[in-house]
Amino acid sequence: MPTIGLDDTLLTVKLSPPRRRSGMVSRVALLDSVRDAATAVVGVTAPAGYGKSTLLVEWAHRDRRRVGWLSLDRSDDDPSALLFLLASAYERAVPEHAGLAAVVTGPDAAARGRGAARIASAFRRSPVPFILLLDDLHELRSPECHHLLGVVLSAVPPGSQVVTASRHEQPHLPSLRAAGEAVELTTRDLALDASAAAQVFATARVDVTPAQAADVAARTEGWPAGIQLAALIAREGEDQPGRATGDDRYIADYLQREVFRRFDPGIRDFLRRTAVLDRLHGPLCDAVLGERSSQDRLRTLEASNAFIVALDRRREWYRYHPLFREFLLAELLRDDPEAVEKLQVRAADWFQANGAPATAVEYLLITQERERCAQLVAELALTTVSAGQISTLQRWLGVLGERTIEAYPPLAVLAGWVAASAGQAVVAQRWAAFVEEVSFDPTPTHGGASFASSRSMLRAMACASGPEAMMADAEFSAAQEPLRSPWRATALCVLAEAHLVAGSPRRARAVLRDATEVGLAAGDTGAVVLSESGLALVDMDLGCWDEAAEHVGLALRTVDQHHLEDYACSLLAFAAAARLAVHRGNLPEADRQLARAMRARAAATYALPCLATRGRLQLAKACWTRGGHSDARRLLGEIDDILRRRPELGTLVEQVGELRTITTPAGNDAGAHDAPLTPAELRVLPYLPTHLRIADIAQRLQLSRNTVASEVSAIYRKLGATSRGEAVDRATFLGLLGG
Repeated sequence: MPTIGLDDTLLTVKLSPPRRRSGMVSRVALLDSVRDAATAVVGVTAPAGYGKSTLLVEWAHRDRRRVGWLSLDRSDDDPSALLFLLASAYERAVPEHAGLAAVVTGPDAAARGRGAARIASAFRRSPVPFILLLDDLHELRSPECHHLLGVVLSAVPPGSQVVTASRHEQPHLPSLRAAGEAVELTTRDLALDASAAAQVFATARVDVTPAQAADVAARTEGWPAGIQLAALIAREGEDQPGRATGDDRYIADYLQREVFRRFDPGIRDFLRRTAVLDRLHGPLCDAVLGERSSQDRLRTLEASNAFIVALDRRREWYRYHPLFREFLLAELLRDDPEAVEKLQVRAADWFQANGAPATAVEYLLITQERERCAQLVAELALTTVSAGQISTLQRWLGVLGERTIEAYPPLAVLAGWVAASAGQAVVAQRWAAFVEEVSFDPTPTHGGASFASSRSMLRAMACASGPEAMMADAEFSAAQEPLRSPWRATALCVLAEAHLVAGSPRRARAVLRDATEVGLAAGDTGAVVLSESGLALVDMDLGCWDEAAEHVGLALRTVDQHHLEDYACSLLAFAAAARLAVHRGNLPEADRQLARAMRARAAATYALPCLATRGRLQLAKACWTRGGHSDARRLLGEIDDILRRRPELGTLVEQVGELRTITTPAGNDAGAHDAPLTPAELRVLPYLPTHLRIADIAQRLQLSRNTVASEVSAIYRKLGATSRGEAVDRATFLGLLGG
């Protein structure tokens, strides 16, 4: 039984085309027709049993271009996860772009939009033609997932193709089809004719006349699964080939009477009970069923054509045909409904014990094991956010629901922390208020010293009661969290901020140095960014520019290496880097870091008032020094909004007043630069590098053409560009687009 690397193994399975089964009807003529059509996107849309996956598998093994494969499942209905998987599949096809998957995720929609733009940029720059095949697209229900996929699909270069297979209507196809960039295969294209039906019967070693084959094709309306079942029925000698129909009740009755009858009761029980698993693996099935021979059974079932498909070349991972799995689950729910949850919990046990706790969460979320799931989510929270999967954590919290979160107070603290980090200030306030009213004595699963310590840390971050209360809470947390705690570095950063707010920069400096040391040792990259940025800003205020440059360098390296560009902590790093660049007279670098800081500030709200205010204050200073007077005033306006909600921020209030005195214009000074791009303009921006016209972009975003045209004009003006190409180049240089 494997004990390490299970997540990598599961990823490999998702990114590997299944082995092509012998005897399957070839669709080479259909493949040639859509390949020769040279459209960027091919959609395959049909109900279950129409051979969509079989078609994609044949395509993967026949195409001479570089091939990437992605099998989607319910856990991939997450924008960050989807971007990572799309990039990973593309990397497999085009290894010249290795590393793409590591830079495409982010904590909010704007960041993920830029991730999609990075993938689109990689597509356009592919050195070779490629084909990317996405199976089971119907597993994606999130509108944001489909929006991001649309951005990616709009950039498929000539000679390459992306193929998407789904049971349901595919949102990206209508506009692409209207633009001549997509072709769609439906049930009419996938239905088998009499000749193909005869081939299916021949593979099953059943003799049929041309008339019988034509009759089966007509009765099933060419439904491949129905024809295959008809051949199996005829092979058993129970019925004539022409008796088969496409009626689901008939199919279920046949599977119950005829397919199960070929197996002994032990195999039938194995089939029913393992149907709760999305993917089948010998050790996993053993654990779920309490057996030891599951791998042999899986290979025996594969050899008997029992609607099971091998997912890897080593034949270690399998899945059931969707129709067969649905039938098996229905049988299990009818015969032993109480077993379903027990089996799902055992699956979660196995995944958790074998190094795939996130998959364990997915199984637990569909059970009544709410308390255990809440504890596991709390345990995974810090690492999930650090991996750029904050949207995954938010989805888990959403499925668990408020009642479950409230039942495990440490998770409520984390829900507040996640909301604050994601810029959801109202949600963060709601959880902060809740945790004030509850207590919790056991040691939390998230690795912190205690619930009281975590609550004090969250309270200090919010600074709702002024500097003295913030200092008391920060000192308590820092004293509580031991050196081995994964939260100690964060506690030290909060304590340092309390010293800064209290007007003690030298004390803050000493604590920040400790925070860097602890953060580096623990791998807490967010804390390292905060501590090194804080040290840089303190040194700048003290005139120690060489020391400040070293701290800026480490902060930026940490941000870039761990892809933290869109997290709130990066605001301070970019603002410090811009201020340093202005001091050195490196104005292009200053502009680049200012653009990065403007982007990162969206996640810094009054839920983290000290970070949000300090970051904007430093950014405003850099903008003003650079000549961006209107930007500086806009940032001061944002600070005013924060101070209206959190008026007691100690020395920060004084510093804001000092800068306001400097920036108050004597006349109507418009400044050297226009305002930063708005969220609406940032949403349009990723489409500018594509071939899409204004009308096409408007259709994608469900906006009017005039609205999009106005936003594009604003983008040109703010970037100082006179053409679309110049705007794209400028946005790419400033870090607003991937490339």
